Amino acid sequence: MLTNVEHIGIAVRSLTQSNELFQKLLNVAPYKAEAVESENVTTSFFRVNQTKIELLEATDPSSPIAKFIEKKGEGIHHIAFEVDDILAEMERLRNEGFTLLNENPKLGADNKLVCFLHPKGTNGVLIELCQDRG
Repeated sequence: MLTNVEHIGIAVRSLTQSNELFQKLLNVAPYKAEAVESENVTTSFFRVNQTKIELLEATDPSSPIAKFIEKKGEGIHHIAFEVDDILAEMERLRNEGFTLLNENPKLGADNKLVCFLHPKGTNGVLIELCQDRG
């Protein structure tokens, strides 16, 4: 079951410039930066109360984030929902007719197991499922 919005992912060209912008906007510093080699990105996380914003900068021109920015420009890349049991939720959504972009959960940023749903089945919005790795 989807329990809440875990974070909103924003694709950016420059993490340095975007960190400065979001620090001014949100009036807080990022609490974490992390390289996610499997996705060829570097991430930075901000938290305002219960809301988390993840900034994503491509580390490789062939990465999904680089391709997204090339096609659509900077902006909201995905919305992530927290789940208690990612395997059960993946099975439920598959049975509901959604297309999963990965057959098994993979390691994501912020110590999460993640799975993405194809945006063609979700009104053009890339959806990420997240479960704490514990």
